[in-house]
Amino acid sequence: MNYAIIAENDESLWHDQTGETYHFPKTYQKLLLPGTQIIYYKGRMLKKTFKDKRMTPAPYYFGTAVIGHVYPDPDSSKGDLYADIEHFTRFSYPIEITQNGTYLESIPDSKKTNYWRNGVRGISLEVYQRIISLSDRTDENQTNDKNQGESESYTSTEGRKKLVMTTVYERDPNLRSRAIEIHGLSCMACAVNFRELYGEWGEGFIHVHHTKPVAEGVREVSPKEDMIVLCPNCHSMIHRKKNVTLTLEQLKAILRKK
Repeated sequence: MNYAIIAENDESLWHDQTGETYHFPKTYQKLLLPGTQIIYYKGRMLKKTFKDKRMTPAPYYFGTAVIGHVYPDPDSSKGDLYADIEHFTRFSYPIEITQNGTYLESIPDSKKTNYWRNGVRGISLEVYQRIISLSDRTDENQTNDKNQGESESYTSTEGRKKLVMTTVYERDPNLRSRAIEIHGLSCMACAVNFRELYGEWGEGFIHVHHTKPVAEGVREVSPKEDMIVLCPNCHSMIHRKKNVTLTLEQLKAILRKK
C-alpha cells in the first residue's frame, strides 16, 4: 500500500476541491495511485487574509483520505491529472509538522534544501502512523466498536503469543464525522467533555458507538439515529457483557441509580 502527503495551498493555480478532487502534475502520478492513503498538508500562511480559513498560521496536517479514480485533465496539454478523493476526514485540530523540534516526516539528506517545495511527498507507513497517532483519527478512535461483529477470539496464557481471529466490517469514516457534528463531543450518557476536562490535549476526543451492530449486514446508516457519542468508560460499559449491549437509556438509568 502507498502512503503520501498532499499539499493544499491557500492560493493555487491548481483546481483542488478539499475532500473531493485533487489536481496535480504528472510528475506525481506514481505517488498518487488509486488506493493510496493520504494525509492533507497546508504550508505556512503567507497572507493574513487567509487567517480565518486556516486552523493555524503555521504549517500543519489537517486530514486523511484515500485516492480514488485518477484521470487526465482534459484541459491540460502537459499531462496534468485529477484524482477523486474518497473517505476524507478532517482532523478536529491541526497537527504541527514538528514535535519537540523534530519533523514528523523523514527528510532525506539529498532533499533537505527543497523537501517542502514538493506538493506531493511519498512517505512510509511509519511516518503515516506517526502523524495519525497525534490526531483524533487513530484506529481506536475511528468508531471504537471493535467488538461489534467479532466472530471468534482465541487467546492463550498471558505473556505468550496469542491468535485472534475476527471478522472486520467496513465502516464509512465520514459517518463518524457527521455523527460528531450532530451530537457534539460530550458523552451522551455521563456528559463528560474531554476538552473541558483536559484542555487542548483532549480537544476532539470521543468514541462513536453504532446502536445497531455493523455485523447485522449492509444497510443505510443514519448518523443521527444509529450513532451516538460516548466517553471510553461509558462505551466500555455498554459492551461489558458479551451477549448484551446496553441501550443509551439503559446506561443512563444505571448512572441515575448511583
